[in-house]
Amino acid sequence: MSADLPRFDIVTAGELLAEFVAERPGQRFDVPGRFQGPFPSGAPAIFASQAARMGARVAYAGCVGSDGFGDLILDRLAADGIDTAAVGRDAEYPTGTAFVRYRDDGDRDFIFNLIHSAAARLDVDDAGLERLADCRYLHVMGSSLSSPAAIALIDRLATRVRARGGRISFDPNIRAELMADPATRAAVLTRIDDCDVFLPSEADLAWLSHGEPEAETVARLLDERRMSLVVLKRAARGSEAFTSGHAARRVAAYPVDERDPTGAGDCFGGALMAALAAGEPLERALQLASAAGAHAVTRVGPMEGCSDRATLDALIASHGGAR
Repeated sequence: MSADLPRFDIVTAGELLAEFVAERPGQRFDVPGRFQGPFPSGAPAIFASQAARMGARVAYAGCVGSDGFGDLILDRLAADGIDTAAVGRDAEYPTGTAFVRYRDDGDRDFIFNLIHSAAARLDVDDAGLERLADCRYLHVMGSSLSSPAAIALIDRLATRVRARGGRISFDPNIRAELMADPATRAAVLTRIDDCDVFLPSEADLAWLSHGEPEAETVARLLDERRMSLVVLKRAARGSEAFTSGHAARRVAAYPVDERDPTGAGDCFGGALMAALAAGEPLERALQLASAAGAHAVTRVGPMEGCSDRATLDALIASHGGAR
């Protein structure tokens, strides 16, 4: 590798989980039922898988247990070509887990075991942090800011990435149960203040609103914060990208048959950041991200819908190219 190129295109850190998915809509948690799984999961892991399958050089910091679920996750990350030197194995705590059910109206409910699992015990020594900091982008997920260890690690890593000239992208993934914790809320606000690329959903943007229209919220964030790019994810209605002094760039969604929406936003972000790290124009990066989000929902399992560039190019071509 050339001495003037960073070791990694993208580094991310956070929860690694084994996920179980209810087989039928309307299935409840308080009665016996069938679940599919285990599937490797965790929002930053889904993001990392998508980015790596796009050809980005990706490294991950996290922790799994010394159990079969940990083997499952590490095998998937390795198969995708993700550097796992900073993924620890905890001999005392089990790998984190998630159970998801789908209501009849399509909404989802989750049961997580994070705080009392290996996912909450991640740590990286100084040498490991220096190695990870040699990257173009550090990507942070709001869901990862749910434990003191994760918050401290991401703070330390962000400081080192900045010192090396890297940039930070942030997907807030704001959830009411997480924002109830003052430390998590403060950590999310810190990352919003410090990021270069901001990837909110419509619900995330509403959380930051002062009651003004969406466009005014975005303009205020671009004016008052460090960020230079805001990409608003609108799910089935596509996405919009905003930069200071330029008109919004809109990209439509690709219509597909949805089987499992979990991970769609993470795949969108992974494809977007991989494309930007590779020097793709913003419009092309948005198109690839939209295709990645669409492809993700066609597979059951949070990481099963991650896709490579050839798959995305074929999906885009099947819908007539640019949208």
